[in-house]
Amino acid sequence: MRVRSTDQVDLRVHPLGGDGPPLLFAHATGFHGRVWEPIAAHLPQFTTWSIDLRAHGDSTAPVDRPLEWEGFADDVLAVVDALGLDRPYGVGHSKGGAALLLAEQRRPGTFRALYLYEPVVMPPEIATGRNPDNPLSNGARRRRDTFASVEEAIANYAAKPPFASLHPDALRAYVEHGFAPTEDGLITLKCRPADEAEVYAHGSAHQAFLALGEVHCPVTIALGIEETVPAVFGQAIAENLPDAVVESIPTLAHFGPLEDPALVARSIATAFA
Repeated sequence: MRVRSTDQVDLRVHPLGGDGPPLLFAHATGFHGRVWEPIAAHLPQFTTWSIDLRAHGDSTAPVDRPLEWEGFADDVLAVVDALGLDRPYGVGHSKGGAALLLAEQRRPGTFRALYLYEPVVMPPEIATGRNPDNPLSNGARRRRDTFASVEEAIANYAAKPPFASLHPDALRAYVEHGFAPTEDGLITLKCRPADEAEVYAHGSAHQAFLALGEVHCPVTIALGIEETVPAVFGQAIAENLPDAVVESIPTLAHFGPLEDPALVARSIATAFA
């Protein structure tokens, strides 16, 4: 399914199955909507959907607008409207969690409840504006973007962190749907390294933290190893939300939803029960 967002962005939306109240997934930087398939398989009590956010997966990049994170909120709201979702549940990972918060802040009452795994929402003393010279952006620019085949890419990722910690089903979903064939028979990343770097650069520019008090739906802030970024911001995020709880999952790292889909799905189901 295709949905038109702002800035001439053409979004790909994925129905992931289930039967029950609607649940919308939003992915982390560099990924795409279909990495949620292993988790959705454990949540048949919901009707689940996921988005390829702008410049990711099969969605297009914005025209004449930088990859600022308010644009991802535009995408979330465009999909909610296009699908006619009535107060869906929302599940977001990292940047996807911030996108859901930004969407709820802009249009209060959009979501029934949110489950956010380590959302990238920086306190104002850290969110000081676009920063293109940061470790994540610099790493993204150096990312290898072409492989001979899906199997070669999977073998490469499975041999080195942080992708080595991914569940095999999540890793395969990432590669099979995150790469496109080239004219010379190779495969190349759909999320271009330059675009991924720009997304990271704008992660310190949005001000969702300052408007946390405007989010009145119940929110679960799920955290893996809490000594690492962005998990270190989790407690402060929860304390500034009117109705929030912290769910600690110390056996997982920042890629938690992709590391143990069954465990995170149980956590989501409990949060939304």
